[in-house]
Amino acid sequence: MTRAELIAQLVEEVSIAALTNPTDYENACDDASRDTGWAYPVAEGFKTLWQKERAKRYLFFYLASQSAHKFKIKQISLKDRFDNYLKLIKFMDAAFKEIQEERPDEFAGVNPFHMFGTKIDAGFATDSLGRDITYDVDQEVISSPDETS
Repeated sequence: MTRAELIAQLVEEVSIAALTNPTDYENACDDASRDTGWAYPVAEGFKTLWQKERAKRYLFFYLASQSAHKFKIKQISLKDRFDNYLKLIKFMDAAFKEIQEERPDEFAGVNPFHMFGTKIDAGFATDSLGRDITYDVDQEVISSPDETS
């Protein structure tokens, strides 16, 4: 999904009258990209979903920021709207933290075999006759796991 496709989808899904400025959607997409660490275009389904969710979170934050200056007005509806945005943002942040803990491989940017400990052999080697070939030039230390294991 490209940045333009994400913006179009966000306009459809989060069409709130207060979000009339198109730069809000662009800024939300940029913030989501910085938050997740994924550059556009995002190709995988998992990454596309969470890039969109983080962009929505930033849109709701913009709405909460717009409502914040009206917080002291004595209309209950403004206070409730502001509180609801904050609750929604807190819920979305908790969901993002949870998915990061459940799927660290998606957010770490490394292959899963790099995420765990590595075993390095002692380095001693002998040939088939039992002679020590540890210090021969062609000897390599075996470390596992690797890409093939």
